[in-house]
Amino acid sequence: MGILSIEHGKAAYRADFALYGASVVVLTGVLLAGAPREHGLAIAVCVLLGAWGWSGFEYLLHRFVLHGVAPFNRWHALHHERPMAMICAPTLLSASLIVALVFLPALLLADLWIACALTLGLLTGYFAYGVTHHATHHWRAEGAWLRERKRWHAMHHHAGAPCCFGVTTSFWDRVFGTVPALAMVRQRTDSGATRRYKAIHTEVHDISERAAP
Repeated sequence: MGILSIEHGKAAYRADFALYGASVVVLTGVLLAGAPREHGLAIAVCVLLGAWGWSGFEYLLHRFVLHGVAPFNRWHALHHERPMAMICAPTLLSASLIVALVFLPALLLADLWIACALTLGLLTGYFAYGVTHHATHHWRAEGAWLRERKRWHAMHHHAGAPCCFGVTTSFWDRVFGTVPALAMVRQRTDSGATRRYKAIHTEVHDISERAAP
């Protein structure tokens, strides 16, 4: 598996989480220790904007790129076919895009501290997305929030219609109307396609039973 492969070995898969987790910690430390005090409010706002911006980008990327643009849709289809496989964006690709599309433009338009703050917010959102997505497929649901995330993401995989593109939040699905209609859910449950729809609940149960954090 090369450095641009979408399917990872265990070490590379875990290293991706370690890299982004460490990046969040390091950037937080840099801002707390080095940023000018008078910029504190602006930096806090930029961190929040970066994290909120990630939630919207997560939705748009998943809906329109991973499910619409070649070759990304073909790569993402592999995850749908093998949801328990260690498939994720190559670290080199994701890190390069974050630097090129977030850090460098912010550095050119503002300053180093604002660039670091926006990047920290987005990295925090991306890291939360990665952990949440992994948890929906591999962890037991010990709490109500994770059970809901598992149910929501299983709906995305098995509902049979494009829906539930958000992983960390359902906010943007509700804004843009990609929440599965109750009528559709009932129709699929009562139709000959019941088996595929029931996989929503089966996958959630099976993951909870056979995989622990």
